Amino acid sequence: MADLSSLKDLAPAEGQAAAPVHVRKVDAQGRSYATGKRKNAIARVWVKAGSGKIIINGRDFTTYFARPVLQMILQQPLVAAARSGQFDIIATVTGGGLSGQAGAVRHGVSKALTYFEPGLRPVLKKGGFLTRDSRVVERKKYGKAKARRSFQFSKR
Repeated sequence: MADLSSLKDLAPAEGQAAAPVHVRKVDAQGRSYATGKRKNAIARVWVKAGSGKIIINGRDFTTYFARPVLQMILQQPLVAAARSGQFDIIATVTGGGLSGQAGAVRHGVSKALTYFEPGLRPVLKKGGFLTRDSRVVERKKYGKAKARRSFQFSKR
């Protein structure tokens, strides 16, 4: 190899695969499906082209997530991708509290959008919406009041 221009002729080694090509994954009804997770909440999300309705567990998202902060979290991927009002979202969420559920739906919507429209992947990846937040509650240990909190110490 004399210079860097000869690198373009090199093919990947036999053990290495080429960079993954992201293809559109849509079912017979024109929907894309993804699972989102956050804390102990799991969201199953379906995204299809539509008027912008968001339904969570059979209810409108403004009634299910009454706090404006949670509604904003839910819509972040759509706003970042400049696709507000272009997709209908149907989600079923179980486990955890409302904050974890909103994060799970956000994660699921982001993944489903990349399956529906693979061109949105760089924008959503840069925003950090495709990364699963792995922080979960630490378990309680024996001999402790909580996960790390000790019982009150008294010398006498």
